[in-house]
Amino acid sequence: MYHFTDGGLRNVWLRNGYFQHNTPYGKGVSFEDLDGLTKTICVALSQKPGKLTGAEFRYIRNNMLLSQKSLGEMLGYTEQAVAKWEKTGKIPKAIESVVRSMCQSKQNGNAKIISIIDTLILIERIAATKIILSEARHKWKAVIHETDEAPLSD
Repeated sequence: MYHFTDGGLRNVWLRNGYFQHNTPYGKGVSFEDLDGLTKTICVALSQKPGKLTGAEFRYIRNNMLLSQKSLGEMLGYTEQAVAKWEKTGKIPKAIESVVRSMCQSKQNGNAKIISIIDTLILIERIAATKIILSEARHKWKAVIHETDEAPLSD
């Protein structure tokens, strides 16, 4: 069996659906249907008994493609509060229940939840959009960058 530790997970093991191989950098692992695997892990985490660890909470949040800021704002908390929950594993019970329900609803195709999550992602992308202007030979050129990363030089 393969111990799946991506995202800091400690309690996930794969019976099959993976291939180990040698690479120029050492042993590597490839997964069958990685998207399906991550979705299944998230649903299993959302249904597991007991409290979620900080890493499990973060894994679910990341699978929903929500930043700490977006999730915090949606739930009435700060980005720093979400970061603290993930670091310490001390997640308020109500917040944990909401995130578990959101995960399950999203994976079950709940259109309202999917729409809310997609809207939050879109708002975050729009907020991060930068318009970079450059001038050459008395003519301006605009380039739109949709990430927080520094734009590449032209």
